[in-house]
Amino acid sequence: MKKAKLWYAIADGGRARFVERDENGFFHTVANFESTDLHSRASDLGTDAPARVQDSAGPGRHAVEPRQDLKKAAKQDFVKLVAEELTIEHGRGAFDQLMLVAPPGVLTELKHHLAKPIADLVVRDLQKDFTKVPDHDLPGHLAPR
Repeated sequence: MKKAKLWYAIADGGRARFVERDENGFFHTVANFESTDLHSRASDLGTDAPARVQDSAGPGRHAVEPRQDLKKAAKQDFVKLVAEELTIEHGRGAFDQLMLVAPPGVLTELKHHLAKPIADLVVRDLQKDFTKVPDHDLPGHLAPR
């Protein structure tokens, strides 16, 4: 019987990588992603002034607050992209099982965006940020339970 191929999806709001473990127990990064908006300030993401509306009770005008923080929206878009990439890679037969590793808010968002077939492959999740941990240090952090 073929052994199930386990991938680790390690992400935060602006970086992600897919890692697999070889037969010797060493981790290798298979794919790496970085958001183009990772180092941008919110003011760089949207420089337009907020819209203005006429006050219905008088001659005053008021600025309309943006519905969402642009930096937060960029992070959510990136997490959605990571979920889509996982779907594509699974379609290519790259993995049979998946472990998600991300900070709590990102982990929740990632789970939300995973397609049902991919979500069913998740065997474990870990609420940690290991995006900057090099491959050779991962065994200490991702040791099997």
